[in-house]
Amino acid sequence: MNYIIVAQIIMSITLILMVIGKTPLYLTALIGTTISVLVAMLDIRELTLNKLLLSGLNPVILDMTGILMFIGTMQASGFMDDIIKLIIKIGRKIGGGEGIAAASAIGAGVIGMLTGFTQPSVTAVVTAKPSVLLGMNPNHSAAIHAHAGHLGNFGGFTHPTQVAIIGATNIGFGLINIFGIVIAVFLIICSAIRSKIYRKKYSISIDKDKLNQAIKELEEQKSKYNTFVVFLPFIALFAGFIFGYPIFLLGVFASVLTIILAKMNIFSAEKQMIDGVGKIAIPLVATITFLFMSATIKEIGLAKIIADVFEPILKIAPVQAMFVVAVVAGFITQSYGASSAIVLPFLQATMSSCPYTFALALVAAGGASIAQYFLTGGPIAALSTVIPIVEGSNLKDANRFQRPSQLIALGLLLVLSFIIKF
Repeated sequence: MNYIIVAQIIMSITLILMVIGKTPLYLTALIGTTISVLVAMLDIRELTLNKLLLSGLNPVILDMTGILMFIGTMQASGFMDDIIKLIIKIGRKIGGGEGIAAASAIGAGVIGMLTGFTQPSVTAVVTAKPSVLLGMNPNHSAAIHAHAGHLGNFGGFTHPTQVAIIGATNIGFGLINIFGIVIAVFLIICSAIRSKIYRKKYSISIDKDKLNQAIKELEEQKSKYNTFVVFLPFIALFAGFIFGYPIFLLGVFASVLTIILAKMNIFSAEKQMIDGVGKIAIPLVATITFLFMSATIKEIGLAKIIADVFEPILKIAPVQAMFVVAVVAGFITQSYGASSAIVLPFLQATMSSCPYTFALALVAAGGASIAQYFLTGGPIAALSTVIPIVEGSNLKDANRFQRPSQLIALGLLLVLSFIIKF
């Protein structure tokens, strides 16, 4: 009996169950992968569970820990609250209601980047009403606020699928985050511009009394620290990315810088740093699970089978093939997490015939993380959570407004897939 084939069948069933979403995602991945390994071990003697599990302890987890230490300190110091207030004020001055909504989405997205859970209603509860009072269509306001998820996922450091893609390709954090941030912010700005065009086209006027009320509410949101001071730790962090310093140490350095600038008690600050690491629990389990699954897919030969099946297209356009698969995965699963069941096996297969690992990681992450919101605005912590906050909005019309901007962002990503050659 060929136990390798049986192991491949078990792994395939596991992936299908993960895509369908009728069973617990992480338990399905862990149990299915473990059974697949145990069966494969009957044919491959050198294969062990320990070896494959240890592959899940990727160095990228260390980077994630440093980032979470930093976010814990930023939240405790009050810097994060001030950043959100500043972003919103800048947004109002630049673009009125659309500027407020876009800035709010960016603020919520920044939190999501660092925590692994993007909740646009965190900032929308403050900014949704003023954006509508300033003349925005309620559906447009809800749509733009909910774009926060694109930035939180694609630009972030802790979403399990994002971490698994980075770990599998071994590209490390840094450059992919910068690309993700630029594309996600571009998407948000596209929607803001489209909303402004809509208002101009239909000559929507603004009630001056409501305008003054909205401005007054926003002006009451006073910042505690100087603008440069609150952004300095982030500047240091991203400068470190660019120069290639270890992410874990950058997170620690940025944390210490925040402590000094905020004049925090050193003992209290250390506690907040450690508390920040507490947020790693879910991403840690998920990341180890996905990387364990990814290593198993490769070891039992399933990645090679996928590569053989798609060999013609992988020889001609491997990066573009990865892009299409990632978009389809995000679209049908409506979940960046669940899409990993499709994205990771294909990524492993594509890497065997394509040397451009960064390009593969970029389109895999970007395609799935953007497309997951296309069909319904996202099933969790996305548009559906913003709709109740924005009076007069509805899910169907708000989601319909989101789609052209998402297609533009995916188009930009596709263009980059032809340009990036590393």
